[in-house]
Amino acid sequence: MTPESILKTTFGYDTFRPLQREIIENVLTRRDSLAIMPTGGGKSLCYQIPALLFDGLTVVVSPLIALMKDQVEQMRAAGVPALFINSTLSPEAYNENMDYVRRGQVKLLYVAPETLLTPRILGLLSELKVDCLTIDEAHCISEWGHDFRPEYRQLADVRRRYPEAVCLALTATATPRVRTDITRSLGFKASNEFVASFNRENLFIEVAPKRDAEIQLTRFLERFKDQSGIIYCFSRRQVDELSDYLERRGYVVRPYHAGLDDDTRRRNQEAFIRDDVQIMVATIAFGMGINKPNVRFIVHFDLPKSIEGYYQEIGRAGRDGLPAHCLLLYSYGDVAKLRYFIDQKEGDERKAAVQQLDAIVRYAEDERNCRRKPLLAYFGEKFPAEKCDNCDNCNAEAPILEDITIPAQKFLSCVVRTGERFGAGHVADVLLGSKNERVLRLGHDQVSTYGIGKELTQKQWMHLARQLSQMGYLNQDGEYRTLSLTDSARAALKSRAKIFGQLQEVEERAKKKDNKKELEYNHALFALLRAKRKELADADGVPPYVIFSDRTLVEMAAYYPQSKESLLGISGVGQVKLEKFGGLFLEVIAPYCKKHKIAEKARETAPARRKKAAKSAESGLGTRTTLIGEAYNDGASVKDLMERYQVTVGTVIDHLTRYALAGSRLRNGEDFQSLTSTSPEDQQAALAAFEELGAEYLKPVFDKLGGRINYDELKILRLCHLAR
Repeated sequence: MTPESILKTTFGYDTFRPLQREIIENVLTRRDSLAIMPTGGGKSLCYQIPALLFDGLTVVVSPLIALMKDQVEQMRAAGVPALFINSTLSPEAYNENMDYVRRGQVKLLYVAPETLLTPRILGLLSELKVDCLTIDEAHCISEWGHDFRPEYRQLADVRRRYPEAVCLALTATATPRVRTDITRSLGFKASNEFVASFNRENLFIEVAPKRDAEIQLTRFLERFKDQSGIIYCFSRRQVDELSDYLERRGYVVRPYHAGLDDDTRRRNQEAFIRDDVQIMVATIAFGMGINKPNVRFIVHFDLPKSIEGYYQEIGRAGRDGLPAHCLLLYSYGDVAKLRYFIDQKEGDERKAAVQQLDAIVRYAEDERNCRRKPLLAYFGEKFPAEKCDNCDNCNAEAPILEDITIPAQKFLSCVVRTGERFGAGHVADVLLGSKNERVLRLGHDQVSTYGIGKELTQKQWMHLARQLSQMGYLNQDGEYRTLSLTDSARAALKSRAKIFGQLQEVEERAKKKDNKKELEYNHALFALLRAKRKELADADGVPPYVIFSDRTLVEMAAYYPQSKESLLGISGVGQVKLEKFGGLFLEVIAPYCKKHKIAEKARETAPARRKKAAKSAESGLGTRTTLIGEAYNDGASVKDLMERYQVTVGTVIDHLTRYALAGSRLRNGEDFQSLTSTSPEDQQAALAAFEELGAEYLKPVFDKLGGRINYDELKILRLCHLAR
């Protein structure tokens, strides 16, 4: 057997994901390895495949007891002998599982760290050949991680008990500092560290101002009928209240927090995993530890405490690789609540918590830049493109900017007059002429800027402060986010430079697109396949995804396989599952296709997919840009593309421009010329300017034409030029 053959016959996949092959090969050559891979990136296969190739036992240490149960069920469904031993087992089941392990009938043993550290389990393992020790959630080793667990520190001692066993440490969330701490604690060589991209391309990331939060939430949920999602709240009370609110409105929802008894939590989580419950409402502080791949949305009803925690929580969406939506509702009230709890801490712990809060606040308040850039930068990764095409900032309609020079000058001047040692809230109070105790005590009712800003509201001044910070005019430092002017701000004040922005916070940002699955499939057939999957899962007493994932059912509903041979070509259908479930699903597909006169479709081969992916990666383009460019060249009009992808004309133009600038040819541009309202004379002048100056930047052309053609029109004309 080879890793490739096991990948296909056991797990039903044609190709490895990035870094999986390299990590597996490293483990098989018995080199201790640290693998940093995003949630849904395929970490589990990195030890599951070697476990089937090693002679002895692979021990997997995980703090997430519920996750162990899920993974063992999935392994058994694929025909892999796997067991778990933890505190949830009855004494009889515990002893029975130990006997299976002792007799060598198990390839994969999952244990909690506290279970592994008991003399009973250490004694059991001392009798066996342990070939691999896998430490999942390895960030728990580091005191610098967001989820440090003291018992994880003791795993280094356990590892020394089995010098012949290779050690694999895995995590989805680790900053460079945490990675260094893990490798130092476990004694790994830096050359055996594998860091995959933290970018989860299938997640649409959105931050929205929190106003009528319950109404905002229910409007959002209307878009995800009968689909699974998780809503995170700050407090147990909020979880209970929100669960009741949603239940009264007809949603099938359950709460999940540390205040519930163990049995209730277990039953609620089990119902969610088995698709009997649509929505889980949970506290941010309480880890779910679930392996449910078809979570289609994550909502942060309250602000998370850190970027790391936020990234881990949104990572629970779209683990099957299909599109998912992540919404964060943000308000100043949330920041104040978190600051109150941080103030109860002391020393380095308090300092670290303040830094983490500042990072997530900066992220939430940024209304201009791609959401992925700061997320990836936090983990030491640079996002290569200007736009990700899959977040609210990259996909919002271009804002209509107005001249905000005077209010900006007032705000910047007030920052100076108050000594550059206060936050935005205090500066806004001074501008509004507030008579609160702090303003009067500090004598700020006597400064020249006191009361000169009554034309704007507190909210507008705060919104303006965020924009000035994002524009590079203000620094924000320390735990109180003290404002000070940058050199750019001093120069702007001195020269009275024009500043453009928005005084009114955008209530609801217009989206250029919505989430759409890239693979077109038959929704009616998909629903029938889901029903069959649920029936089989309930009969076997396992979660539906243990039978087949949503991605597998989507492919069935897209390619209409009519034989077991064709079914084996579907992603996620291995030999064991084919024999056990294949005929049952063909009994659903075949009659449907016969009734509706649908023929089987050929599935795109792995080499063809790799070639397309390589082409896309080589050009630096995203998948969506490549799809839109190819569809246009295949004859789709701009209007067709707008309807197909539910986007505006501006988004289509942006995608096609990137496609052309990357070196791909576009068919003739007559379709584009019909979009412009510019006079024929100006069109010719613009095309000549693009010919002379190039098409990469618009400003040189804008300046050459004396500003008489606006940027929106220039974007269209640039595309006309590129398609000539």
